[in-house]
Amino acid sequence: MNEESGDGWITPPSVPPFMGTERFSTGDFGVVDFWRFAMSNLKMNNVRGYCAEFLVHRALGSTSPREEWAGHDAETEDGTRIEVKTSAYLQAWDQRRLSTIQFTGLRSKLWNPRTGEADKATYNADVYVFSVQTARSHEEYDPLDLAQWEFHIVPGSVLVALNQKSMALSTVRKHSGGAVGFHGLGDAIRAVSAGG
Repeated sequence: MNEESGDGWITPPSVPPFMGTERFSTGDFGVVDFWRFAMSNLKMNNVRGYCAEFLVHRALGSTSPREEWAGHDAETEDGTRIEVKTSAYLQAWDQRRLSTIQFTGLRSKLWNPRTGEADKATYNADVYVFSVQTARSHEEYDPLDLAQWEFHIVPGSVLVALNQKSMALSTVRKHSGGAVGFHGLGDAIRAVSAGG
């Protein structure tokens, strides 16, 4: 049954997350099989992005699920909005050379189901976390090895001042104050959020 709000909109109820053991109504397959089908390769660009967002959430102590249409990817306890961008030297396809680390989509048009897409692309976060999967050979690549990830935290105000749609890793490094590992990530985000 649809939940209709007082203004005539159909609002979806909140649903508990799947655990992975749930089964489809017929057949010998379940949710974990779907996850293996859709997200088993963490080198894929979209899945690597989800993984980076997950790591930021965990570093902040958040267990909130990902929100597909949110204007930003995470929040600190005080409501600081965080956008997570990711890149890697290695891809899930054949390459002639290692990829150049570039972060795109820094500005986006906010979307609201009731009002549609905003007219103008804007910077929509207070803090940007640029995540790099650092492996340079497929033999060493292990997306679950947190030592292979580095994170650069840049205040949103810097991106607004630079007014760029994308940034190379060299530019990110110049404005981040240096890379941090996963275990220092939460504190580093909070420090930048607080202006420290």
